[in-house]
Amino acid sequence: MIDLLSIEIPFNPNLVAGSFISISWHGLLSFVGVAVAIWMVSNAAKKENLDPDMVYNTAIFGIIGGIIGARLVHVIDYWGVYASDPTKIFAIWTGGIGLWGGILGGWLGGALYAKYSGASVGKLMDIAAPAMFVAQTIGRVGDVINGEHWSRALDTFWGWYFTHPDSPARIGAERFFGDPERPVHPAIVYEMIWNMIGLYVITKLRGKLTPDGSIWWVYLTWYSIGRFFIQFLRLDDVKFLGLQEAHIIAIIVLSVSLPYILKKVRIKQKKVKL
Repeated sequence: MIDLLSIEIPFNPNLVAGSFISISWHGLLSFVGVAVAIWMVSNAAKKENLDPDMVYNTAIFGIIGGIIGARLVHVIDYWGVYASDPTKIFAIWTGGIGLWGGILGGWLGGALYAKYSGASVGKLMDIAAPAMFVAQTIGRVGDVINGEHWSRALDTFWGWYFTHPDSPARIGAERFFGDPERPVHPAIVYEMIWNMIGLYVITKLRGKLTPDGSIWWVYLTWYSIGRFFIQFLRLDDVKFLGLQEAHIIAIIVLSVSLPYILKKVRIKQKKVKL
């Protein structure tokens, strides 16, 4: 029985659904998020007097790396689906990406190109960090509309349920709770809120940390901590020791980012005029 105080999500997950082409809200808003991120980075790059062509080229390689990484993480997480027909791995238009792969793959692709072009990798990382939080949050709005990422049941007024027959959330609710309209945690919204708080934090830290690249490491650490704990509310496949794939990646990232911050990152000393 549905709690009358719970939130109904009635949206069709597909903006366009046809025999030859399908466009989901998640796909569209992920594209919008990337476009907004590029716009933010280009504006910030102008203030840092960075070459615009280099910035756009770095963004292109970051996008390519992000797509490859996002698909790779998804395929690893759902290898049972792809093992019988590996050709499906390349059918990315059918859906299936992992955010962690997008973040790390995009970082690797962009950083390698920036290093090759002789640009300041650290500065580019720092101006990309706020844009990443914004892009992720916009993309997550698509997750909300699509009803993606199954979550644990919740019996309070902010629990939500999905009523559109094509919503993947109904499949998860039926599978885990025997009721396709069982209210569950809005785990994606928790992550969006965490990201916006993180955006505020790194915005306040901008220009106050050394060396270049420090803001990026704070971004990675902030997101990893939030994602690790919020992930316990999601019902993704458990890999081992009660941990899901996103938990494991967050631990790996934190094992690198936290030591780096503790060892390298410092608050800039204010110059005293004599």
